[in-house]
Amino acid sequence: VLFVVDAKSGLLPDDRTFAQIVRRSGKPVVLVANKAEARGAQAGMHEAWELGFGEPIPVSAEHGQGLPDLRDAIIAALGEDRTLEPDEDDSIAETDVLIGEDIADPDAEVLYDDTKPMRIAVVGRPNAGKSTLINALIGEDRLLTGPEAGITRDSISVDWSWNDRRIKL
Repeated sequence: VLFVVDAKSGLLPDDRTFAQIVRRSGKPVVLVANKAEARGAQAGMHEAWELGFGEPIPVSAEHGQGLPDLRDAIIAALGEDRTLEPDEDDSIAETDVLIGEDIADPDAEVLYDDTKPMRIAVVGRPNAGKSTLINALIGEDRLLTGPEAGITRDSISVDWSWNDRRIKL
Protein backbone atom coordinates (compact mmCIF):
# COMPACT_ATOMS: atom_id res chain seq x y z
CA VAL A 1 0.00 0.00 0.00
CA LEU A 2 1.30 3.43 -0.93
CA PHE A 3 -0.22 5.66 1.75
CA VAL A 4 -0.13 9.20 0.34
CA VAL A 5 -0.33 12.26 2.58
CA ASP A 6 -0.15 15.92 1.60
CA ALA A 7 3.04 17.19 3.25
CA LYS A 8 2.04 20.78 2.55
CA SER A 9 -1.17 20.67 4.60
CA GLY A 10 -0.08 18.11 7.21
CA LEU A 11 -2.21 15.35 8.69
CA LEU A 12 -5.98 15.65 8.82
CA PRO A 13 -8.50 13.41 10.58
CA ASP A 14 -9.16 11.51 7.32
CA ASP A 15 -5.48 10.54 7.17
CA ARG A 16 -5.68 9.00 10.63
CA THR A 17 -8.92 7.16 9.72
CA PHE A 18 -7.39 5.75 6.53
CA ALA A 19 -4.29 4.75 8.51
CA GLN A 20 -6.37 2.64 10.92
CA ILE A 21 -8.00 0.82 8.02
CA VAL A 22 -4.69 0.21 6.24
CA ARG A 23 -3.01 -0.93 9.46
CA ARG A 24 -5.72 -3.58 9.97
CA SER A 25 -5.08 -4.94 6.45
CA GLY A 26 -1.67 -6.25 7.52
CA LYS A 27 -0.22 -5.34 4.11
CA PRO A 28 3.20 -3.72 3.66
CA VAL A 29 2.86 0.08 3.71
CA VAL A 30 5.08 2.78 2.25
CA LEU A 31 4.27 6.24 3.59
CA VAL A 32 4.53 8.84 0.80
CA ALA A 33 4.66 12.55 1.67
CA ASN A 34 3.61 14.22 -1.57
CA LYS A 35 3.99 17.94 -2.34
CA ALA A 36 7.29 17.86 -0.42
CA GLU A 37 8.70 20.68 -2.54
CA ALA A 38 6.21 23.17 -1.09
CA ARG A 39 7.14 25.78 1.50
CA GLY A 40 6.28 24.44 4.96
CA ALA A 41 6.17 20.80 3.82
CA GLN A 42 8.88 19.78 6.29
CA ALA A 43 6.44 20.17 9.20
CA GLY A 44 3.87 18.00 7.44
CA MET A 45 6.48 15.32 6.80
CA HIS A 46 7.46 15.25 10.47
CA GLU A 47 3.80 15.04 11.45
CA ALA A 48 3.34 12.03 9.13
CA TRP A 49 5.49 9.96 11.50
CA GLU A 50 2.47 9.94 13.84
CA LEU A 51 0.72 7.44 11.55
CA GLY A 52 3.16 4.73 12.61
CA PHE A 53 4.19 3.63 9.11
CA GLY A 54 7.84 4.61 9.50
CA GLU A 55 9.77 7.29 7.68
CA PRO A 56 7.74 9.21 5.11
CA ILE A 57 9.25 9.26 1.62
CA PRO A 58 9.26 12.87 0.41
CA VAL A 59 8.16 13.22 -3.21
CA SER A 60 6.82 15.82 -5.57
CA ALA A 61 4.75 13.78 -7.99
CA GLU A 62 3.98 16.91 -10.03
CA HIS A 63 7.69 17.62 -10.56
CA GLY A 64 8.94 14.01 -10.56
CA GLN A 65 11.13 14.49 -7.49
CA GLY A 66 11.81 11.65 -5.06
CA LEU A 67 10.58 8.83 -7.30
CA PRO A 68 13.87 6.88 -7.13
CA ASP A 69 13.63 6.99 -3.31
CA LEU A 70 10.02 5.81 -3.54
CA ARG A 71 11.09 2.92 -5.77
CA ASP A 72 13.75 1.92 -3.24
CA ALA A 73 11.19 2.09 -0.40
CA ILE A 74 8.76 -0.15 -2.32
CA ILE A 75 11.53 -2.68 -2.96
CA ALA A 76 12.50 -2.59 0.73
CA ALA A 77 8.87 -3.06 1.84
CA LEU A 78 8.11 -5.95 -0.50
CA GLY A 79 11.54 -7.52 -0.84
CA GLU A 80 13.74 -7.79 -3.90
CA ASP A 81 12.50 -11.30 -4.67
CA ARG A 82 8.97 -9.99 -5.21
CA THR A 83 9.80 -6.76 -6.98
CA LEU A 84 12.84 -7.43 -9.11
CA GLU A 85 13.58 -11.06 -9.88
CA PRO A 86 11.01 -13.68 -8.84
CA ASP A 87 12.32 -16.94 -7.48
CA GLU A 88 11.23 -19.80 -9.74
CA ASP A 89 11.00 -22.17 -6.75
CA ASP A 90 8.20 -20.16 -5.07
CA SER A 91 4.87 -21.92 -4.74
CA ILE A 92 1.94 -20.31 -6.47
CA ALA A 93 -0.93 -19.32 -4.21
CA GLU A 94 -4.30 -20.79 -5.03
CA THR A 95 -7.07 -18.40 -4.14
CA ASP A 96 -10.83 -18.41 -4.45
CA VAL A 97 -12.40 -15.45 -6.20
CA LEU A 98 -14.84 -13.68 -3.89
CA ILE A 99 -16.28 -10.54 -5.46
CA GLY A 100 -14.06 -9.28 -8.25
CA GLU A 101 -11.60 -10.96 -10.54
CA ASP A 102 -8.65 -10.26 -8.29
CA ILE A 103 -10.07 -10.17 -4.75
CA ALA A 104 -8.99 -13.19 -2.73
CA ASP A 105 -9.67 -14.46 0.78
CA PRO A 106 -7.97 -11.92 3.11
CA ASP A 107 -7.34 -14.66 5.71
CA ALA A 108 -5.57 -17.02 3.30
CA GLU A 109 -1.79 -17.34 3.43
CA VAL A 110 -0.42 -15.10 0.70
CA LEU A 111 2.37 -16.52 -1.43
CA TYR A 112 3.92 -14.63 -4.28
CA ASP A 113 2.45 -15.51 -7.68
CA ASP A 114 4.53 -14.07 -10.50
CA THR A 115 1.94 -15.09 -13.09
CA LYS A 116 -0.37 -12.36 -11.81
CA PRO A 117 0.38 -8.64 -11.69
CA MET A 118 1.69 -7.21 -8.43
CA ARG A 119 -1.17 -5.19 -6.93
CA ILE A 120 -0.35 -1.90 -5.25
CA ALA A 121 -3.07 0.22 -3.64
CA VAL A 122 -2.57 3.97 -3.57
CA VAL A 123 -4.71 5.45 -0.78
CA GLY A 124 -5.08 8.83 0.86
CA ARG A 125 -7.51 11.62 1.39
CA PRO A 126 -8.80 13.78 -1.48
CA ASN A 127 -6.28 16.09 -3.15
CA ALA A 128 -3.22 14.45 -1.58
CA GLY A 129 -1.78 13.85 -5.05
CA LYS A 130 -2.56 10.16 -5.61
CA SER A 131 -3.47 10.54 -9.30
CA THR A 132 -0.47 12.80 -9.95
CA LEU A 133 1.77 10.20 -8.28
CA ILE A 134 0.36 7.38 -10.45
CA ASN A 135 0.82 9.51 -13.58
CA ALA A 136 4.45 10.17 -12.56
CA LEU A 137 5.10 6.47 -11.92
CA ILE A 138 3.70 5.30 -15.26
CA GLY A 139 5.19 8.23 -17.20
CA GLU A 140 1.97 9.40 -18.87
CA ASP A 141 -1.06 11.58 -18.10
CA ARG A 142 -3.49 8.70 -17.66
CA LEU A 143 -5.51 9.99 -14.68
CA LEU A 144 -7.14 13.42 -14.46
CA THR A 145 -5.47 15.84 -12.05
CA GLY A 146 -6.12 19.39 -10.95
CA PRO A 147 -6.16 21.74 -7.98
CA GLU A 148 -9.72 20.93 -6.94
CA ALA A 149 -10.37 17.92 -4.71
CA GLY A 150 -12.48 15.00 -5.90
CA ILE A 151 -11.66 14.89 -9.61
CA THR A 152 -11.10 11.13 -9.32
CA ARG A 153 -14.28 9.88 -7.67
CA ASP A 154 -14.02 6.12 -8.10
CA SER A 155 -11.21 3.67 -7.62
CA ILE A 156 -9.33 3.31 -10.90
CA SER A 157 -7.22 0.35 -11.91
CA VAL A 158 -4.12 1.13 -13.99
CA ASP A 159 -2.12 -1.66 -15.57
CA TRP A 160 1.58 -0.90 -15.82
CA SER A 161 4.78 -2.76 -16.62
CA TRP A 162 8.10 -1.95 -14.98
CA ASN A 163 11.27 -3.98 -15.74
CA ASP A 164 9.08 -6.71 -17.30
CA ARG A 165 7.06 -6.94 -14.07
CA ARG A 166 3.29 -6.54 -14.47
CA ILE A 167 1.83 -4.17 -11.91
CA LYS A 168 -1.77 -3.15 -11.23
CA LEU A 169 -2.00 0.20 -9.45
